[in-house]
Amino acid sequence: MAEVPDELTRLERTAEEERAKLAGLSGDAYDAQVRRWREASEAVRAAVAAYATATGANRDEVEQAVRCAVRKSQEDPAVE
Repeated sequence: MAEVPDELTRLERTAEEERAKLAGLSGDAYDAQVRRWREASEAVRAAVAAYATATGANRDEVEQAVRCAVRKSQEDPAVE
């Protein structure tokens, strides 16, 4: 896959940022953050599926390309 749409990388980056916020949380705060992370992750999956359907691309390949693009563009947000 050549070019990854900015919208997909933005959504993936947001999901990764929500995942990173789990560090150090517990109890209700952890549960609330897990919900935010899951919602963000679901938004990524839905957008990837819609893009793959619209372009005829393989969904798994699109998802992998999005993850690679995000990882290449920044360090792991959990480390920041």
